[in-house]
Amino acid sequence: MLDHSYPCCPSKVEMLKQHRKLSMSIRRTIENNEEAGIRPSKTYQSFVAAVGGHRELNFIEKDVRNYITREVRNVSEQEDAKEFGKYLLRMKEKNQNFFFELELEEDQSIKLAFWADARSIAAFEYFGDVISFDTTYNTNRYNLVYGSFVGVNHHGQSTLLGCSLMKNEEIESFKWLFQCWLRCMGGNAPKGFLTDQCASMKRALEACMPTTIHRWCIWHIMKNIPSKLNGYKGHAKIEQEMSQVVWNSHSKDSFDRNWNDFLLNFGLVDNKWLSGYSVYEVGEQVSSSIFNKFVVTYDSVAAEIKCQCLLFESRGILCRHALSVLSFEQVSQVSLRYILERWSKKVKRRHTHIKNSHDEPLLEQRSKSFDELVFRSQNICEFASESEELTVILHRAYDTVMIEMEELKAKRKGTSSLSHEDANLESVNELQSPPRIRTRGRPKNRLGSKKY
Repeated sequence: MLDHSYPCCPSKVEMLKQHRKLSMSIRRTIENNEEAGIRPSKTYQSFVAAVGGHRELNFIEKDVRNYITREVRNVSEQEDAKEFGKYLLRMKEKNQNFFFELELEEDQSIKLAFWADARSIAAFEYFGDVISFDTTYNTNRYNLVYGSFVGVNHHGQSTLLGCSLMKNEEIESFKWLFQCWLRCMGGNAPKGFLTDQCASMKRALEACMPTTIHRWCIWHIMKNIPSKLNGYKGHAKIEQEMSQVVWNSHSKDSFDRNWNDFLLNFGLVDNKWLSGYSVYEVGEQVSSSIFNKFVVTYDSVAAEIKCQCLLFESRGILCRHALSVLSFEQVSQVSLRYILERWSKKVKRRHTHIKNSHDEPLLEQRSKSFDELVFRSQNICEFASESEELTVILHRAYDTVMIEMEELKAKRKGTSSLSHEDANLESVNELQSPPRIRTRGRPKNRLGSKKY
């Protein structure tokens, strides 16, 4: 009688995924074979032949193929934080003035991160008088808030002065970030700081930069109009009228008058959000001239001039109205206070001579170190294999070194921060990615923070 039962083919046995693992030695062999053009199936069969059968391996052919795919595409989520850390290290190697700091959780995942290249640090010297900080964007995968410090250069263009990632928008997180940014910029606080209406951000700024004038960004204010006023009847008309008041009031008196009329006409006197805004203050006027409906105030004693169009206050350039009045007053030389350094031809813009840091293709330092260690250990192993006594000595040495390395690794694991001064490849390889947030499409909104 024929026996139709067949033994299960070892190559088809699917061991539990958690028990399958590719060692560093296996991974390096796979990488070398892939570079040599050897097919994954042949690579796997070479491992089978080396150990004497499929059952002696703790991985399957699919693992070999998956590893090749992940390495080629470089999409391993577990490596995101490590690759980010390696990027920062590479930038530091290119220019020693590259600055970065990381604040880590207990599990070594990134809580806060800040970085700025050498050119941004140098540009702050010229364009760091007024800074805009924006946290409008957040990442899709880990829901980390992205923040950017931005100034305005001598061409009226935005110039980047630092970047950040934040796990939350709490006061302590902003304090850490602002203090880190100040250290990066040599401890020099800007004269003005523009943000959205985040309450945590406001309190952190008061603590870290008490002498800096904090203002809310007009773009964020106007962007919030629909959500704040859409409960009112005829809100479209309200929004239109508010925009007219904001953009077409050129003096304190006109803004006061237009704003009060706006609140009364639409019954918004008791609106808490609108009542939070106040008008700017201006100094005492000495003498005035009217030019094309703009009031120009000139003090000949103090050599001060101010135009109602506020071009100098917003762009740092005297307007034609002010220049016409100075010409009429026969002023032959404009006061130096109205010639800003950023517009001067003589100023040496050091930041323009600093080369931007651009990334290069990834070079896996760990693989390089592994190859060097294997090469050196081959001679030691060959020598020790000559006798049992030598083999025992080598095993004992391995055990001692392993204990020492594990102790060092455990000691570094408790580190809660990482900076450009003490970071190295080993510490970066301990980084863990934050928990991934499963979302569909783009994020609905940035992380919620308390606003006024």
